[in-house]
Amino acid sequence: MPRTLRVSVVDFLNARPLTWGLLHAPPPGVEVSRDVPSVCAAKLASGEADVGLIPSIEYQRIPGLRVVPGLGIAASSEVRSVLLVSEVSRERIRSVALDPASRTSAALTRILLKRVYGLAPDYRDGETDARLIIGDPALKTRLNGHVVLDLAAEWRAFSGHPFVFAFWAVRAERATAEVDALLRASHGAAIEHFDALVREEAAATGLGAAVVEDYLRHALHYDLEAGDLEGLRLFYRLAAEDGLIGEARPLAFSSAS
Repeated sequence: MPRTLRVSVVDFLNARPLTWGLLHAPPPGVEVSRDVPSVCAAKLASGEADVGLIPSIEYQRIPGLRVVPGLGIAASSEVRSVLLVSEVSRERIRSVALDPASRTSAALTRILLKRVYGLAPDYRDGETDARLIIGDPALKTRLNGHVVLDLAAEWRAFSGHPFVFAFWAVRAERATAEVDALLRASHGAAIEHFDALVREEAAATGLGAAVVEDYLRHALHYDLEAGDLEGLRLFYRLAAEDGLIGEARPLAFSSAS
């Protein structure tokens, strides 16, 4: 690699099976920063990072990116960590607080409430009927007495597809087979040392080891296949129709595809 490769990783439990190797043994010439999803996208857009684990919607908002094929964070049904938690029954939701850390989940919330439930709530900060909770906080939220929509499960029921929350993207000038191999090796290290990963994340998050293992093994998958990409393309088309992005661009994969 001709100069330092700057990699922005999502510092959430759901990303660890992709980022574990990079965080534990970054190769020489690789600089890793831990960020929330929106910051990963901002760094990639500004050129502060060469590689980012970005919210999937941000691919459509940042020009000149290449997608690393076959790797991402996706859910086939219930994801447990992307929740719309409401104080009222779903048909009575009139206001929603979105989480600024993840723009993909915010777009998905708007699409599902409009297309599944025919709702057009006021999206704002402050006290609201419902709030979007993502990542580790969602796994710890007390849900008793609330109406809860698991957005990945809602998407599956609506579309018939898994939902892709995030994937590796590389600025075009740094997109090489070597970079792809680096990211695949990070995922491979996580698989090889999965028991250690579970122990570390249980200690770091305060969640039980059994909860962490079940979440990473069964709520999520990291090897993206044709069905995942079909769902992603549908998400982009609906986001464009709803004015959340401009005209949807096709996925441009890196040199290793």
